[in-house]
Amino acid sequence: MNLRLPIAATLALIAGCATAPKPLQGDFVSRSPREPAALGERVRWGGAVIAVEPQSGRTCFQILARPLAANGRPRETDDSEGRFLACRAGFYDPAVFTAGREVTVVGSADGSESRTVGDYPLDLPRVAAEAIHLWPQRVDTRYRYAPYHFWSPLGHHGWWWPSIRYHRVPHVRAREAAPTASPPDPQ
Repeated sequence: MNLRLPIAATLALIAGCATAPKPLQGDFVSRSPREPAALGERVRWGGAVIAVEPQSGRTCFQILARPLAANGRPRETDDSEGRFLACRAGFYDPAVFTAGREVTVVGSADGSESRTVGDYPLDLPRVAAEAIHLWPQRVDTRYRYAPYHFWSPLGHHGWWWPSIRYHRVPHVRAREAAPTASPPDPQ
């Protein structure tokens, strides 16, 4: 039996799972926001949205950077690669891009901007975004055992009465927004 076709189809399916969406594909500088890229270099950074600032003609996102997986999605980790700003022309609704949502940004390095977090001054790298990809919310799926009634002529113990049996039922709930990390203490 020729197994080449099923193996090739399986490998294509597995490779498709790790592929980044079209707008996030390409060649990028492998630097994190901690070591900002030179002006004009193409970067692909991602993380959790901290704040969205609609301005006239553009929208700026303040993002807590996280390492990216092979498909371009930010990894679920407490490690932070700092913060960065991503600005793109147009209006992006802050009700959709809420705090904690995961985004990946593709664009070119566009200098830096001074911001304060509390009383702590930060110099955040800025990206002129070509694409901002909002990832679907991650969902926790936990199982619970739920009873159901089963009427059988033999029943659970071989008698003629209803018996209670249990089966696994998914208990799905959206994850809570990830807390934002505070900057390191200056030393």
